[in-house]
Amino acid sequence: MKILCLILARSNSKSIKNKNLLKIKNKTLLNLTINFAKKLNFVDKIVFNTESLMYSDLVKKYGLSEIFIRKKKLAKDTTSSIEVINDFISKDKNFNYSHILLLQPTTPYRNLDDFKKAYKILKKNNYDSVITINKVKDEPERMLILGSKKIIINYLSNKKFSFQSRQKLKQKYIRSGSMYFFKTTNLNKYNSILGKKNYGLEVHGKYAINIDDLDDYYLANSY
Repeated sequence: MKILCLILARSNSKSIKNKNLLKIKNKTLLNLTINFAKKLNFVDKIVFNTESLMYSDLVKKYGLSEIFIRKKKLAKDTTSSIEVINDFISKDKNFNYSHILLLQPTTPYRNLDDFKKAYKILKKNNYDSVITINKVKDEPERMLILGSKKIIINYLSNKKFSFQSRQKLKQKYIRSGSMYFFKTTNLNKYNSILGKKNYGLEVHGKYAINIDDLDDYYLANSY
């Protein structure tokens, strides 16, 4: 295994301006992510990918010299991670990594043991990827859409309104976003980060926080 740790961070977030510069214990989310990446002794190289020259200067101060500046057209709300990754790979003539570990600064809490476990899983088993997941609190069967004239519609089409207790519904999970660890071949084989055989590594509490808005940030700080 030859592993690239790729940190993706754009500056033009609409939910919170310069979201990646928010601080927890006087360290920006960028700084926290870089510090964590440096603890991963199984990683061969760490690259910071951004469209922001300001972020680039900050990252250098945090002690990371490998920086890739992407075009601003690849830093939109609609830009997918796979677009950014493929763009980076196409520009790197010496790219020869078997696996990519994708880190996002908006997930400030990460458990080092989880990442070591993911590395061992990918090394010893035939999984295409390992990603972190956490339990959802709101069941899709009970979700609603507000239609015209405030008429409520069941979120799951062609389903009756569910009044089943939560305990009787099958437990569901959502991607937490703190870890996307995958085979590079997934990108061409499946046109995706994920493949056909993906391992879900469950995380809880603060390790499941993904900062999308100020409420998430306040929650992260409460820890």
